[in-house]
Parts: sequence; C-alpha cells; structure tokens
Amino acid sequence: MAEASARHGVEILCIGTELLLGNILNSNARWLAEELAALGLPHYRQTVVGDNVERLKESVLEAVDRSRILITTGGLGPTPDDLTTETLAAAFDTPLEERPELWFEIQAKLTAGGSISAISNRKQALFPRGAEILPNPSGTAPGMIWCPRPGFTVLTFPGVPSEMKQMWSQTAVPWLRQHGGVADIFVSRLLRFTGIAESTLAEEVADLLEQANPTVAPYAGLGEVKLRITARGATVEQARQLLDPVDAELRHRTGLFCYGSDDESLASVVLDLLRQRGETVVVAESCTGGGVGAALAAVPRASEVFLGGVIAYSNAIKQALLGISTDLLHQHGAVSDPVVRAMAEGARQRLGADWSIAVSGVAGPGGGTQAKPVGLVHIAVAGPHGCDASPVQFGVRRGRLAIQELSVVRSLDRLRRFLLDGS
Repeated sequence: MAEASARHGVEILCIGTELLLGNILNSNARWLAEELAALGLPHYRQTVVGDNVERLKESVLEAVDRSRILITTGGLGPTPDDLTTETLAAAFDTPLEERPELWFEIQAKLTAGGSISAISNRKQALFPRGAEILPNPSGTAPGMIWCPRPGFTVLTFPGVPSEMKQMWSQTAVPWLRQHGGVADIFVSRLLRFTGIAESTLAEEVADLLEQANPTVAPYAGLGEVKLRITARGATVEQARQLLDPVDAELRHRTGLFCYGSDDESLASVVLDLLRQRGETVVVAESCTGGGVGAALAAVPRASEVFLGGVIAYSNAIKQALLGISTDLLHQHGAVSDPVVRAMAEGARQRLGADWSIAVSGVAGPGGGTQAKPVGLVHIAVAGPHGCDASPVQFGVRRGRLAIQELSVVRSLDRLRRFLLDGS
C-alpha cells in the first residue's frame, strides 16, 4: 500500500556537487517540502546528486518508477557543470531544440544588467522537444514543465532560492493545482513563539497537536518555536473558517509567548509597535556587535522609527560615546547590570530616542570567569518611564554565534513586552 501511494507522489531532486560537499545549505529542499505540504501533495523522497551526468540520469530514471512528479533544482546555469536539461533530454532519448525567443530574452536580460552574453549562455535556451517553458522573471535560467512519459512530469528550477521561489509561485503552483491532483485547498499559517521551550509549548497545546483538520505541527529553532496550522477545505474560505478558531485558541493559551505569524519577525513586530505609538528606538551593543541594529535595519521602513546606535566593544568607546563613568566600569565591570543600564540610558539621551536597547556579555569561547562565565549576557531596555536591566545565562556550551543570536532575540523580545505592557 505504501509503495503504491509513493508512485502517486512527488519527489525532490537537488543537483549540485556543492550541496554534497556541504558548501551550500540545501534550503531549497526544505522550502519545497513545506510548499508541497501546503498544497496537499504527497511527498515521499528527497535526493541530492552531484554534477555528474551518469548519476543524475540514474536518479531521474529511478524516479520514473517511483513518483508521478519530479521537481529538480540546480544545474540550469551556463557553465559546463550545469547539466540538468541536457541530461534529462538524454535520459528519455529526446533531442534538444533551441527556443529563439528565449535566447533573445536571455541576451536582453544580460545586457540590461550590464553584462555581455557569452556563447555559453545560449545553452540556457535549449530544451527537450515538447517541453513547456517555466519562465524565470528575475534570472537568465528558465525551467521547464515536461512530460517525457505518460503519467510522469518533471519540473525544473534553478538553484538560486529567490529565482526558484518566484517561479514556483507564479507558474508551478497554478500548474500543480490544475494538473497535480490537488483535490482540496490547503491554507497554512505559521505562529511564532519565543521565550518558551518547544516541550513546554507542546504540553500547553497537546490536544490541538492531535487534530486531523486543521493539523498543528511544531518546529523548533534557535530562540524560537513555530507552530504551523494547516487547514483543508473545498475552498479557501472554508479552509480559513477551520483555521481561524485554532489560531485564536493557540494565541489565547500562549499569551505573550506568541509574538507574530507567517513572515513577521521580532524586529518587524517591535518596529510596528513603535510606529503605532509614534516613538523611536536606538541601540547600544557590545557582545552582539551590531546584531540588534542589523535585525531592525533588515525590516523595510525601519528608518521611520530606528534612529541608529553605537557598537561599543571597548570600555573607551563606552566612556567616550555613551558617557559611562570610569568608576562604574571599575566597580562592576563591563558585563553587569549597572553598566548595561548606563549604556541604555546614555544611548537614549545622546541619540535622542524614546527607547533604547543595550547589550553586554561574554559570547566566548574565551573571556569567561567563574563569576562571569561564557554565555552570561546583560540586557537593558530604557524608555520614557525608566530603565530595566537583568542578566540571562545562555550556557557555556553554546557557541559564540548562537549566544549572539540569542542575545538579539531576547533583547528585542524584552522591548516588545515593554511596549505591549503600555510602559
């Protein structure tokens, strides 16, 4: 039964020696898997193969006997190791044909981008006879939708994630809805949580995790837990009617631990709250080296409320730019509540903002002491009605980058909670 079901499913084949060597994280497979789940398409296998004609051909022909749809990413560029299209054509004994209109389009894109088209780019206009073009609006490597055998379809995408995602949403999803056997409409929403462990969150919503429609599935990340709610219905409206009550119940049970949904980030949520209040924020950072500011600046329109900040690693910079006294630093040390409080207040006053975040800690791997071990971080939030500072211990076993990232998450979350509290 399971084998018979797999023959009606979808496979993902990611192509590139750099993936096999671990030089590039295979984020495409993860993203595609989530998209297939949202469409309700059964997906049973993922494969990674290097830039090798014989192994690629072997993987493709194996998929013919297992699945109904094969989705490939990678190998559509102009270089000699980009072998996907020609290998697929050879696997099914089908000649390649040049699509003149595509070659003109590729040349136009290269010229518009300030590049000169090379003869190697011309191979990107070659496709097996009978293949339907899968347009690439932002790149020079089109994909294809091709049925080389009855009951078996190949969809090819470039390996560049941004190009693949745009092609997927604009062309592949409509095609799959029409031809891929999608019977129902699936609507998903991702709720985002911080400050709560995955196990604790799972206990709080255990009964909801057992539901069949909508389904609720947890995903853990660094400093964050996500719950994906997926509802199935005959129409989008029907699916949403099933999804919305579960969304509301999850938010009710978890309170402030739920900070947003879907593409929202802690930074975007904080900026929206500040924008609603007509207030501004600045940062003063030591161990995070600008990480809090970078998270805020990554959000469109951040400049409306994020004024800037100071990266103050050395005590001299803390003194010169933030006004921290020598006595305070000598008495308590840079990694302390009094100093991080003074950093927050100094940044807020000197940079003229309503709010400020300050961070100072021991990110490691060296520099820790018994009194102030690696992983100890002090965070302060200063606002119109005062300043709050307190330490957090992320653990000596965490790496430097993880401690920095967790410090950014905890800092933004503290400001979020102050803003929601009406302070």
